[in-house]
Amino acid sequence: MLISVIVPVYNVERYLRRCVFSFLEQTYGEIKIILVDDGSSDWRCDELTEEDGRIRVVHKANGGVSSARNVGIDMANGE
Repeated sequence: MLISVIVPVYNVERYLRRCVFSFLEQTYGEIKIILVDDGSSDWRCDELTEEDGRIRVVHKANGGVSSARNVGIDMANGE
């Protein structure tokens, strides 16, 4: 069973790598991480997709955490 993890991202360059890889280090392997960049100005997280194929990045104009979360829900295909 695939699990989708949605992570709204807004100017969190300092914490993002640690957050993402803490998900990937779990013992359950069927995971897809959806990073929804809500118009960040500090960093683009696209390079993380090159490090692990389970990471997907979606960019959108800033609309707030609820808007970012809803975009992630629309992209999710896990349980």
